[in-house]
Amino acid sequence: MGNSHAPHPVCSILPPYLVERLTRHDDPAVAEAAQRTLRLDREVRGRRETRAARVGSGRRASSQPATGAEQGIIPPYLRHAPAPGTQPAEAATAGGGPKRQVDDAKHGTTLPGTPVRHEGEPPVADASANEAYDGLGATWQLYWTAYQRDSLDGAGLPLVASVHYDTGFDNAFWDGEQMVFGDGDGTWFRSFTDCIDVIGHELTHGVTQFTAGLTYVGQSGALNESVSDVFGSLVKQMSLGQTAEQADWLIGQGLFTPQVKGVALRSMKAPGTAYNDPHLGQDPQPATMDGYVDLPHDDQHDNGGVHTNSGIANHAFYLAATAVGGHAWEGAGQVWYDVLTGSGLPKDVDFHGFATATVEAAGKRFGADSREAAAVQDAWTQVKVL
Repeated sequence: MGNSHAPHPVCSILPPYLVERLTRHDDPAVAEAAQRTLRLDREVRGRRETRAARVGSGRRASSQPATGAEQGIIPPYLRHAPAPGTQPAEAATAGGGPKRQVDDAKHGTTLPGTPVRHEGEPPVADASANEAYDGLGATWQLYWTAYQRDSLDGAGLPLVASVHYDTGFDNAFWDGEQMVFGDGDGTWFRSFTDCIDVIGHELTHGVTQFTAGLTYVGQSGALNESVSDVFGSLVKQMSLGQTAEQADWLIGQGLFTPQVKGVALRSMKAPGTAYNDPHLGQDPQPATMDGYVDLPHDDQHDNGGVHTNSGIANHAFYLAATAVGGHAWEGAGQVWYDVLTGSGLPKDVDFHGFATATVEAAGKRFGADSREAAAVQDAWTQVKVL
């Protein structure tokens, strides 16, 4: 059997349909900036696919037998895990913990750029670099504290981020090796390091890459996006010490400038209500399968609407988490993590297959008659997947 690995996608926080709206803006400067963002996205995706053609990770499709653990493109190096309960800086001093590096792309497109802050170093004058550094640490902290996972690959993978990518770049993305942040255009979008859940979202694409390897197209692609929203939200909730009831369940709150009529990129609580702006359009996410959008599986249609249909799985998680109550990373979050990292989930899984897996995982973890198992079952029923 030949190499069956699919290329790792370049996973960005902004859906292409949102940026494409700005390419038709009356202001030539706005339109040109949006066109440049889309062009750079395509160029980065092409480079990523060239690298990924040589080495891959994640599970095989359901029609292809798994052959054991598969290595990602960044060789992990093993370190001793930190003691439970230690904070990133303390754990790093003890020889474990995150290993962060933030680089400055200096408004160019060559990555990673010039190093500006390494693990354990004090804050620097660059606010974006400090925000990226803190976001990397908060994401590592969630995965270690809640799930005893040491970094994205579970083996201490260094966390690298580049800030100030290009000029007015309206996106943040995980390219399969590192995080990249644009500064935003200042008219519609602020700096993409401003939102800790955005950082958690993108880094979780790395976790998915090293675990389930969900194919970035159609329903499995929407699940890939949803998993990133789920754990991005949990990063934010843990950093704020919030329960499921206290959380806002918004993704990217604060990313829009005051000029935009909207509160966030997405709402897990109420998909389709995050924004309604004359320039950016209306949030297209459905909350249930009644609104599922069946689109062609190509770049022009967001790989089958992965950023659109993810609203269904997002809402299911919100319903399950709030029904269980307490800290969401302990209940529904633990179930989703078990499914993501367990064996048996095909990389091309559909909504029904994923939902069934979460119900089974909840029963295995908490008991078939548990509140958690009932909440997960009911959540998927409410969004009409089960």
